Amino acid sequence: MNFELFIARRIKLGNNNGKSTPSLNIALTGIVLAIVVMILSLAIVLGFKKEITNKIYSLDPHIKVVNAVLGLDDKYHTINGREAFAGIASDSTFSSMVSSMSLIADKPAILKTDNDFKGIQYRGVDKGFDWTYLQSHLTEGRIPTISDTENLTEIIISQTTANQLNLKAGDKILTYFIDNKVKVRNSHIVGIYSTDFDSFDDNFIIGNIALIQQVNGWTSDIGNYIGINMKDISNLQGNAYQLFGSLAADCYNKENTTLFNVTNTHKNNVAFFAWLDMLDMNVIIIIVLMLIVSGFTLVSALLMIVLDRIRMIGMLKALGCRNSSIRRIFIYLTQKLIFKSLIIGNIIGLALALIQDQFHIIKLDAASYYMPYVPISLDFTLLVGLNIGIIVISYLTLLGPSYVISTIKPASTMRFE
Repeated sequence: MNFELFIARRIKLGNNNGKSTPSLNIALTGIVLAIVVMILSLAIVLGFKKEITNKIYSLDPHIKVVNAVLGLDDKYHTINGREAFAGIASDSTFSSMVSSMSLIADKPAILKTDNDFKGIQYRGVDKGFDWTYLQSHLTEGRIPTISDTENLTEIIISQTTANQLNLKAGDKILTYFIDNKVKVRNSHIVGIYSTDFDSFDDNFIIGNIALIQQVNGWTSDIGNYIGINMKDISNLQGNAYQLFGSLAADCYNKENTTLFNVTNTHKNNVAFFAWLDMLDMNVIIIIVLMLIVSGFTLVSALLMIVLDRIRMIGMLKALGCRNSSIRRIFIYLTQKLIFKSLIIGNIIGLALALIQDQFHIIKLDAASYYMPYVPISLDFTLLVGLNIGIIVISYLTLLGPSYVISTIKPASTMRFE
């Protein structure tokens, strides 16, 4: 064991009785609070990103297959589902990674009651649609029963729409589709959902694609796009490129085959993911500010420890101890404060995070934050990295101020009280 560490281990922080002085208690409290704020900031932002990302992946297909010349003419707004499904199935490697596929059609519509009305987007889906997420967020009723020829009127609407139009599960309502002329269909509300994601809840009702096909005069194979959900979402861009290559090769090898384009969730929701990436900067700013605060607190603590042990410094110098060795002794001594703060700060921070994660004590306005409570997600790899970073930065912070020890003269310290 080196000399400096040996001496530091035998020195107690505080006064001669071993009790911490009020100034050291204040320093300890300040560092602990900084550590707690850093841990909670990291956990909350990770939780927020996780929850929002999960909503996006659950409400929007992971991969969309559309007509490659979409938008040039009205006829290109559609896709032949039978042809697209056959092209997807031709790539057995890709097909094995697929969780679900559905032919989907979106059409603007108006819901009208006797007293009110609301413009919405009617999303028609087929039997392959994955209802898992919406079913878990039903507040009332059930999901629609989708078949080719029956239950065309069954829909689910959001709690937001239900509140605006004063509707409940079991009610019937008129749905107006407007093209060259107005077409009216009866709709039967079988369920009400709430995802707390207003960009979806405010705009969509979901029902049978056969109704959209009937209104538009399409055959049962026609829709706007194919929605595909993958078993693993870690490489959606790579999956999209793979499928695009397979469909392009299939188009090249066959005559009169539609050229398809393939997009993924990130490309279809660029604004949301850019916004989520900006949250990382908020965490970095908070951590930097807390490190600055804890750094100033550490410097103050070091100076207070030096003042408490100034006679000891003079004695060590009189015995021939070098300034560099004495500096290391007091850096090691201040590191005791850091490790004590880390232990207490991590215990408090993790305890508060786990309590919030389990009991959702702190609530949020779902209309503003897309969720009804403060979300928590703990990444222990990042937490370990944060703690290591705090130790390293605190050590570096103490190097400069520790040079104050070299200004202390042995003769003057003998008279110091």
